[in-house]
Amino acid sequence: MPPAEQPGFHDGGRDKVHGLAYRVAQQLSVIYAGGEVSSEMHALAVDLLKIMRLQDDMPQPNPYLNHWDQRDALMITYGDSIQQEGQAPLQTLKYWLDHYADGCITGVHILPFCPWSSDDGFSVIDYLKVNESLGEWDDVLAIGAKYNLMGDLVINHCSSESQWFANFLQNKEPGIDYFATASPKDDLSLVVRPRTSPLLREVEAVDGTRHVWCTFSHDQVDLNFRNPEVLKRMVEIVRHYLDNGVRIFRLDAVAFLWKKPGTSSLNLRKTHEIVRLLRTLIEHARGDAMIITETNIPNQENLSYFGNGNEAHCVYNFSLPPLLVNTLVTGDCFYLKQWMMSMPPPQHGTAYFNFIASHDGIGLRPAEGLLSDEELQTLISTMRRFGGHVSYRALENGQNKPYEINIALIDALQGTVAGADEHGLQRFVCAHAIMLGLEGIPGIYIHSLLGTRNDLERLEATGQNRSINRHQWQLDELEAQLGDAQSDHAKVFQGIMDLLAIRQKQSAFHPNATQFTLHLGSTLFGFWRQSSDRRQSIFCITNVSNEAEHLQLSDINLIEAQDWSDLISGEDCNKQQMLLQPYQTVWISNRRDHR
Repeated sequence: MPPAEQPGFHDGGRDKVHGLAYRVAQQLSVIYAGGEVSSEMHALAVDLLKIMRLQDDMPQPNPYLNHWDQRDALMITYGDSIQQEGQAPLQTLKYWLDHYADGCITGVHILPFCPWSSDDGFSVIDYLKVNESLGEWDDVLAIGAKYNLMGDLVINHCSSESQWFANFLQNKEPGIDYFATASPKDDLSLVVRPRTSPLLREVEAVDGTRHVWCTFSHDQVDLNFRNPEVLKRMVEIVRHYLDNGVRIFRLDAVAFLWKKPGTSSLNLRKTHEIVRLLRTLIEHARGDAMIITETNIPNQENLSYFGNGNEAHCVYNFSLPPLLVNTLVTGDCFYLKQWMMSMPPPQHGTAYFNFIASHDGIGLRPAEGLLSDEELQTLISTMRRFGGHVSYRALENGQNKPYEINIALIDALQGTVAGADEHGLQRFVCAHAIMLGLEGIPGIYIHSLLGTRNDLERLEATGQNRSINRHQWQLDELEAQLGDAQSDHAKVFQGIMDLLAIRQKQSAFHPNATQFTLHLGSTLFGFWRQSSDRRQSIFCITNVSNEAEHLQLSDINLIEAQDWSDLISGEDCNKQQMLLQPYQTVWISNRRDHR
């Protein structure tokens, strides 16, 4: 993503009647006052501007600026995914990025790096500190100075071991009324759960028994945004992260933010308004800062977090991982193609954040309504055969339903529904070739970039399904693997890095460049990208089967007056047909940009 861009202006850049404080007060009134902009809301707005060090007369940023281009790719990693004895893991991470990924990886998402009590960081004890086992704020700043740094704003909940929660139980500040509570008598039957644990946890406070709301686990107690003090604390954290190099804010589990008994407590209007408010504050503080919403929910609900270009800059493309894995293990792109045709092109100033693996599993909720129940069951049974595990969520009728598949992506793609085969590495790199061609910004999990397989020892040690895909490398071992050209890790790493290097130079791969789905049958998955100036076209076509397939080039209407070639292999495409080997991807273009 380019260096900080100056905000754009509309009508002189500022509301001629009201300043920033009034605009923020309007947003706060939706959340807290039924839409009435009262003196209380204005006072709260002034407090928030003071926390963020913003002035009332600041110009309004242009929401239609793209703060990214085809050069951008983020790596997703824990702060200690690569370790070296005697060195802070965040320093080791920066060393590895500088020596192995610089030039092709422009940003890094460091998963929660604060002190935590469970869930590998997502149960935060203190938002304003760096976990001593990882390093310190100077290490975070050093990474953010060179790479576009994404940090997690774990906004829905915090640790039951936090000082806030201790104060809550003692009825002390800060902490009074900081956590969501409910009565076991409340109608909570409609609340959507991503886990199977009981929603309410009974705790003893100085003033009696309370039941705190725990969407994810009893160690992750949900924050009470009905209390404006909680919002103020979160805005203080945002300011602190900005000061320490964070440019991209990942709003973790934000869809569950606002609670209301008798409803699903998912994607409520006030949740969306809080996202809008945070965007207003963050983009005024830094013109090229971004918000990404992490909403692992059905596709249409996920897309709603774009708002009207006034909520998230990016949304995770959660439906892509299950659909793409399903395509490659079945050899049939029908469902993937059907979904692609239904996806609206994001307007300028917004983009999809594409990924096919992460620290979590392959989510199944985003595939609801996109894959049939039979397809889902076949996918689950295939993943289990390849060493994967399944995590469940609770339904309102007391039953459990598969929520995600926990497996390393390279093991997920080791074969087809018929079993493991010899095409695993080609299939795995092919999955990334498809993702890198799609409209949107790519995010690559470190263990995909390195071809890390299922970590069964870590799974057994922790008893947590997600640990299977959270391996920790020792630097010397990793460097030895990457230095051996014959190792699977080196082959995977070089294959993906080569694709990234090509992608960076093609204007048709801009995250907002035109995309159309091609109709080439069930085994050839294809789409067309065109640059905004219409000078470059790229036809991205993949053989998703384990048999060689002929591509009739007349089917994609290549303009005869231009020279066409495959950007990946260099093969001339000015002929009638091409033979695509199993899991081969071609990027057929009329020009090879070198910008």
